[in-house]
Amino acid sequence: MVSRVIPVEDFDLVIFGATGDLAHRKILPGLFKRYVAGQVPESAQIIGAARTEQDDAAFRDMAAAAIAEFGGVARDDPQLKDFLRHLSYVAIDAQGEGGWSALKGKMRGGVVQAFYFSVAPALFGDIAERLAGHGIADADSRIVVEKPFGRDLSSAKALNQTLAQHFDEHQIYRIDHYLGKETVQNLMAVRFANVLFEPLWNAQFIDHVQITVAETVGVAGRGSYYDKSGAIRDMVQNHMMQLLCLIAMEPPYHFDPDAVRDEKLKVIRALEPLAPGDIVRGQYQADGDEPGYPQDAGDGHSRTESYVAMKVRISNWRWQGTPFYLRTGKKLRARTSEIAITFKEPPHSIFDDSGTPKANELVIRLQPNEGMNLKVMIKEPGPGGMRLVQVPLDMSFADALGPDGQDMPDAYERLIMDVIRGNQTLFMRGDEVEAAWAWTDPIIAAWEEGKQRPEPYDAGSSGPEEALRLMHRDNRRWREIRA
Repeated sequence: MVSRVIPVEDFDLVIFGATGDLAHRKILPGLFKRYVAGQVPESAQIIGAARTEQDDAAFRDMAAAAIAEFGGVARDDPQLKDFLRHLSYVAIDAQGEGGWSALKGKMRGGVVQAFYFSVAPALFGDIAERLAGHGIADADSRIVVEKPFGRDLSSAKALNQTLAQHFDEHQIYRIDHYLGKETVQNLMAVRFANVLFEPLWNAQFIDHVQITVAETVGVAGRGSYYDKSGAIRDMVQNHMMQLLCLIAMEPPYHFDPDAVRDEKLKVIRALEPLAPGDIVRGQYQADGDEPGYPQDAGDGHSRTESYVAMKVRISNWRWQGTPFYLRTGKKLRARTSEIAITFKEPPHSIFDDSGTPKANELVIRLQPNEGMNLKVMIKEPGPGGMRLVQVPLDMSFADALGPDGQDMPDAYERLIMDVIRGNQTLFMRGDEVEAAWAWTDPIIAAWEEGKQRPEPYDAGSSGPEEALRLMHRDNRRWREIRA
């Protein structure tokens, strides 16, 4: 199967924070891959902007090193040399006046103008104000902002109001890279492009849903940042909330940005407040020479969670009675992200001693090895009567799509191209962000008032024992965490 590559319009893309980690690991390698795929016009220009004083040649050399390291390409690759011709650089003071006239001089009229804020959220307002004040951005320009979108409801509202002073909502692209993953988008295709699943996609037929995002790494090296956020702010309020919305939302009237986001917003607003017994916080502990979370965070008395598990309920007609179990954590057994939809068991078995039919299960793997797996019951091959066995109908995207599917676009590649196209479907809207914080804030406030320490768990495990009991009391079990 050969994927189609549709070139985008000519564009000027300015990357603020172009010397930073995100630009090196994701943005620049992603743009290069889209260039190699033939999606970037030959006249497009990519302008790096940061505090560092350097010329175009030095920035191109820095970009070449980043693309070679994180994009898997040789420094002397002819296509890399061609791509670097599209790059230029401006040294700029985000909170002053230096460099803005030079940036304005580089911008062209009559092309798509996009500005990627790959900087700390504290600088969003300063950059937005100067883009507008210097006449660099206009009513058709687009800005891309990275998370965190605030750390609570009040700061999220303040951030939205700051951006709204200079840009309309249709110009603001709040990026969540999870929504750019191929499998996440295929979740919508599976639900809404096939008659097979949607009639069963409700509390009558689905027993429960599990969403797992597990990591094997700790927070060493970024402990000071992480200790101010924790697992619920870092993962649940944004990435996992988005996955929950895509699973639970009603079919939109059209695959249109606002239609999709309207339905996601309805899910968030239908979330029931979380009961104290429906959430477990954990913190990985020291193991021999391996430091625990307090050591990695640089605070021996830290009460910030590196793990959280919760039972979530959605109060609407489709999902009343079907729980959603969410868990995410650091230093767990394997690195994996998956969504598992467990259907109810058949109400009656016609088979006697040939094995009890097990529940069907649809597992959607986000990483690693993106794909989908549907478990069904069949007769075990061979003579000797009717013996039932559960088997997977497996679809690995790399296998199913052939050689062209093995190098699927990274989430950032897809999302940046969507910005150039002006398609906001896979980006969060301001009211969506605020609704997510409105649900999350009382949970965090209860933790801070209770002053309870998170449950300890061993590095390399599946999390704290209390999280297992969260499922066991409902006569259910977490899926095994494995790569």
